[in-house]
Amino acid sequence: MLRVGDQLPTVREVVAAIVINPNTVLKAYRELEREGLVASRPGQGTFVKRTLGEAPQADLPALRRDLLTWLAMASAAGLDGESVLALFTSTFQEAQHHNEATA
Repeated sequence: MLRVGDQLPTVREVVAAIVINPNTVLKAYRELEREGLVASRPGQGTFVKRTLGEAPQADLPALRRDLLTWLAMASAAGLDGESVLALFTSTFQEAQHHNEATA
């Protein structure tokens, strides 16, 4: 879990760790910056400015297990890392818009 002031890994580090297209990582970092969650400091990196509300720590292991199950299903369906991120992002955004519309 990242906290305010923590530095995000570089794009190169993310690409090496999860074998994903660098443009996907750059797009995700830009989106985080647009949302005001991170700030880029030229020559220094990208840092967390604020966080979203934290889930209770007791809920995290169950959420992680469910997410790992979902990722395994996505992999079994033939999705690569970039497709998984695209599906997750579009579904997440759709859910946010739905929540905002019903709030």
